[in-house]
Amino acid sequence: MLGRQPLITHIVKRFKKTKAGLFLKPRDKRKEKPTDRALKHFDDFYQSVYGPRWGSIRASLLCENKFVALVNNYGDPEVTREQMELNGAVNLRKVFDLYYNPNAIADAPEQAKLSSNIDKVLDKFVQEKQKTEFRSIYQDHVDEEEEKLALERIEDPSRVLDVKHVVDYKKSLKQSLDEDSEYDFNRMISAEVGVMGLHEFIPATKLKGMEDFIPESDHYQYYNTAVDFPLKIELESDFAFPKTLDLYMYPKGDISRFSRPKNASTKVLSHFLLDAGSILPPLMLNVQPDDVVLDACAAPGGKSLILLQSLLPKVVVCNDNSLSRMNRIYKLFLQYIPNFKNNWDGERCIVRNNDIRKINEFSKYDKILVDVPCSNDRLSVNVNENSLFRGDRVKERLQLPEYQASILVHCLQLLKPGGSLIYSTCSLSPIQNDGVVNMALTKAFTDYHITTTIKDLTNVLQPFKKLFFFEDSKNLKFGQLVLPQLPTNCGPMYFCKIQRNEN
Repeated sequence: MLGRQPLITHIVKRFKKTKAGLFLKPRDKRKEKPTDRALKHFDDFYQSVYGPRWGSIRASLLCENKFVALVNNYGDPEVTREQMELNGAVNLRKVFDLYYNPNAIADAPEQAKLSSNIDKVLDKFVQEKQKTEFRSIYQDHVDEEEEKLALERIEDPSRVLDVKHVVDYKKSLKQSLDEDSEYDFNRMISAEVGVMGLHEFIPATKLKGMEDFIPESDHYQYYNTAVDFPLKIELESDFAFPKTLDLYMYPKGDISRFSRPKNASTKVLSHFLLDAGSILPPLMLNVQPDDVVLDACAAPGGKSLILLQSLLPKVVVCNDNSLSRMNRIYKLFLQYIPNFKNNWDGERCIVRNNDIRKINEFSKYDKILVDVPCSNDRLSVNVNENSLFRGDRVKERLQLPEYQASILVHCLQLLKPGGSLIYSTCSLSPIQNDGVVNMALTKAFTDYHITTTIKDLTNVLQPFKKLFFFEDSKNLKFGQLVLPQLPTNCGPMYFCKIQRNEN
């Protein structure tokens, strides 16, 4: 009997006592987490975009990413460099100096003429999304012909659907009834059905609670392949690795980890760790001595720290629209820059808390880093906290491309004619990447008469292909994309260099 007690207890717990009697409790289903939604979403979308390669990219996103160590020039740099090289880490500046020959630049293909299957993939994906959404709303009440007409209306709102009967609203009710030979008495509402049954017979013009509803397929239609602005693509050959910048990384296939930063004799930390792909946007900005630089969406501050550690800019303005995120930048700089508190709003570094789209410093900055808020793919599949895939942030996620484009358009106005910026995301989405660039450059031209040149970084990045895995340029229109792959598991990181023309 004693052996049966746990089983009996378990059975009793499975029943719920009510006034009507005992009822079996439903088993608890595992609640879907934001990470689950993100992975499901990516499986659905990225499988269509990347095909068979998605499996290896997916596995990489779910594994620990690879880091780069930025040596702090203010924290015993000689000791830190020596220790890292003894542990087998590679100095990226030495890799660049060894493999990059500025006199041997081959002609790069014209990206404007490159064809890609990505357009067809996205068009098909949008159509499938529209069908799924249409059926989920109307279920089985619409036949195939009506569905086809409705989807055509979605694609072309100006199109008027064909109708079999034209209703003359000037007729009286009695006249209308007299003209109809048959009545459908089966559509009479039973008292048992109640008021809630009315929606089955009255066409809905508005769904209660759905005023802010945004179809998922609308998000994908931000990817527009048509070029409505003067498109100029130019091979970038002007790049120099900063001599004062020491970035260390373990070679491909080496999964060694860096040690934690240590306190230096100057009371700041010895080095800073960040995802390896994150170093490329600030590097490709190619900051020159005395440049005035803006980091438009600076938090958490790693890319800004790289710009400051290069010791090249005259001033770096670190901006973020979130006060809590701005405080993270401030705390980071306190850990890595001596006496930073006294230089909070000083000559070399300024930290601001503003919506970048409301700053009116037009044509002021030589260089701008536009690392916009994005779906943050790696974080989304691993961390639930503050995820864009939470149920209450769906609208925010679907409107991301429009928000990103508005930031990029405004930053083009803040840029000096002849200056350049880097637009970047940590997303694999062609919508948030090339799609946003296309949208922003179109708007900048049509609304503000700003013309731009896309700087093709293909050859400048050749030395880094020993350490990073890049997407084939044939699948990209404007920028470069670091793909997560297990031998060199970093990213994703998309970046595009844009120069404002001197009109």
